[in-house]
Amino acid sequence: MSQNVDINEIDKFSQLASEWWDPNGKCKPLHIINPLRVDYVKQQCASIENQLVLDVGCGGGILSESLAKLGAKVTAIDLADVSLDVARSHAKLGGLSIDYKKQTVEEHAKQYPAHYDVITCMELLEHVPDPLSIIRACAKLLKPNGKLFLSTINRNHKAKLLLIYGAEYIARLVPKGTHDFNRFIRPSELMTWVEQAGLSTGDVIGMEYHLLKNQFKLGANIDVNYILMAQKMD
Repeated sequence: MSQNVDINEIDKFSQLASEWWDPNGKCKPLHIINPLRVDYVKQQCASIENQLVLDVGCGGGILSESLAKLGAKVTAIDLADVSLDVARSHAKLGGLSIDYKKQTVEEHAKQYPAHYDVITCMELLEHVPDPLSIIRACAKLLKPNGKLFLSTINRNHKAKLLLIYGAEYIARLVPKGTHDFNRFIRPSELMTWVEQAGLSTGDVIGMEYHLLKNQFKLGANIDVNYILMAQKMD
């Protein structure tokens, strides 16, 4: 199978591996938004305790560990060896049982159809050649009534100003070149892909970034960062 992978993106995030768990390092924005992502998942799910959860594009395991601490049975997949090594080591230090695998979500879907109660795919879609392929694989992996959480970046001038010029060049929150504006995804596009994958859009919420305060918060404004929750209907 031709993998839905951009090797340059894998290399880019592999170079950050040593800083995945440094809250003041190059992955600082992920540490800032992680509590918001977790809170949103908790809001949309009655409980994830003992639920089978898949974290797609897990990186160093920041979100995976948070979900495991809530009692979820977490499987996490990524394609960067060094990131997975960091994730496994950090989980072991914390006494957490997370099943980390080096695998594409398309490959995983062939092995585990209709297996998961909840799937998270955060900050990944804008880094792959074919986002729809990711969503279709996630849909295949979900149990009936299962929920999929997708977060990405809206494609407009405001997002370009804040996340590329602001976060990369002015505030230097993330390394230059982290984002490619042409790969940002409008909510209408994401909703269309969700529908094409056989899922129903349940909710969309924004993660608003305040450059001067260096803070994110959940809100109705989806101009820049946003999370979409989709569901596989029974």
